[in-house]
Amino acid sequence: MRRTRGRVVDVDTLEDFDRRLAEGVRSLSGWRMRALDLTERGSALRSVDVTGSLFLGCRLTLADESSVRARGAVVFPALPGIPIDTYRTTLYTPADLFGTADYHDSLDARTYAWSKHETSRDAALAKSLHDHAIDLALSEWVSGRSLVGVMGGHGVMRGSRDYADGVELGQRLSQTLAVATGGGPGAMEAVNLGGYLADRGADAREQALMMLAAVPNFTPSIAAWADAAFAVRREFPDGGESLGIPTWHYGHEPPNPFASVIAKYFRNAQREAILLEVCQAGIVFLPGAGGTVQEIFQDACENYYADESSVAPMILVGREYWTEQYPAWPLLTALAAGRPMEHHVHLVDTVQEAAELASAGA
Repeated sequence: MRRTRGRVVDVDTLEDFDRRLAEGVRSLSGWRMRALDLTERGSALRSVDVTGSLFLGCRLTLADESSVRARGAVVFPALPGIPIDTYRTTLYTPADLFGTADYHDSLDARTYAWSKHETSRDAALAKSLHDHAIDLALSEWVSGRSLVGVMGGHGVMRGSRDYADGVELGQRLSQTLAVATGGGPGAMEAVNLGGYLADRGADAREQALMMLAAVPNFTPSIAAWADAAFAVRREFPDGGESLGIPTWHYGHEPPNPFASVIAKYFRNAQREAILLEVCQAGIVFLPGAGGTVQEIFQDACENYYADESSVAPMILVGREYWTEQYPAWPLLTALAAGRPMEHHVHLVDTVQEAAELASAGA
């Protein structure tokens, strides 16, 4: 696959590499070649100008690597002992991250374990390169989609009223928008499940809720929790799309298996900023605690300094919750007073109201 952004050309397959050179390309300036086996392309590399090109995790002979470096290319080698592909070109899927019968052997679990214990310079470089690769893949996925974010508590249990509300919200929002969440369990899983069931009715929603209620939380067994989710996916194949943006910073909490694509980051601050950035259609805030309150005011800060054209709507669900239990609403409205964001912050009682506001552009 080839993608061009200005002078940058991403080349991710040997077929694309060979085709472009066959077309008569004489300079690789601006090329980013990722994870290509170029050990048999030495003569081709010597026939072109490689100044300003970037080789990310490519296999080169020692002679070719020395040659391209000497002629102005930048080479980032594959780093040993790392469970993830630092130069991946696509977002993750649930199958990528889970992928085994035993969760402890999964890519997700192995990567979290590695990230906790590995503090070398190579590990720091690998994490940064990986997150940059996820940025690129996410930018491509987001392009052409209008995303609405949903934030909420990770402690919401399957089988609860709050969980069912999250599923309904995701289902409703997905009729007109692409839904993005923090990608974890609880309310985030519920909303991604709603996105997965977007093309199915209330009966499918109720059946899925009943199937999941038998394993209400990811403790004590992530494996059992994930198995219940994949059973729902098998019962209702070919689900709708939605996005999850979790982090290995909170790796003790698994990503939920209902997001169709998962942009999982190592660096939580980067992940939080990206989640707000991609949700141009606004954010719905379900009841939550510390993390959700932080997200409300992180979003509010962005909107506080934005001009009218850049304000993203904010919809808080639960009038009593956000005015009494966690009184974020009074402070939010005080901040918004007299600012362009003033008419774009909303407090509602139900997920049905929230979905109507978000779908109408709030």
